[in-house]
Amino acid sequence: MAHILIVEDEAHIAQMIEATLSLGGYTSEICSDGVKAVERIFAGGFDLVLLDVMLPGLDGFAVMERVASQGTPVIFLSAMQQVADKVRGLHLGAEDYIAKPFEALELLARVEVALRRRGKGREVLEYGDIRQDLGSHTVTLAGEPVALSPKEFELLRVFLQNRDLALSRAKLLALVWGYEFEGESRTVDIHVQRLRQKLHLSEKLVTLPRVGYRLES
Repeated sequence: MAHILIVEDEAHIAQMIEATLSLGGYTSEICSDGVKAVERIFAGGFDLVLLDVMLPGLDGFAVMERVASQGTPVIFLSAMQQVADKVRGLHLGAEDYIAKPFEALELLARVEVALRRRGKGREVLEYGDIRQDLGSHTVTLAGEPVALSPKEFELLRVFLQNRDLALSRAKLLALVWGYEFEGESRTVDIHVQRLRQKLHLSEKLVTLPRVGYRLES
């Protein structure tokens, strides 16, 4: 389980990020000062840093300049949305730059990408008797293999990585089929129904009227 440092001076935003990471199965700690963030990053123990730009003590860019040699991957989270700011952050060595405000689903997806890029991502997802191995592209239910189509496999991954989050049909289409997909949302419904049948999820993978679906813990 990845342990993440949240460097954010606005308490309500930091707590929101902490709650989002918890939903994704990550543990985290909060730091609200740039100088202290440098000390904690060099002390080690974190797999990823989520770093705000506007901070007391040292701003996020200054923090990044000081800790780049330490090697812990960093994702900037900032209300500064100018291209020049994003380019500066990436040139300093950040894995990613996410503009505020952002959706919980977007944050979790980018965190997972950054961790997997560094070999820290989860290769196996488990939910009850379901075990999904992302490396071997296999799924088992109570130890027995279950045959899923490529899209069913990706849809299951999205639900397992975002359990207890409401996922709209549009969001699922974007994540699984790509933003260029122009099919009807009925495609999602059909694939959800197949997952329910194959993995016995009829009671846990619930329909949210006029919204989409949620996989409940």
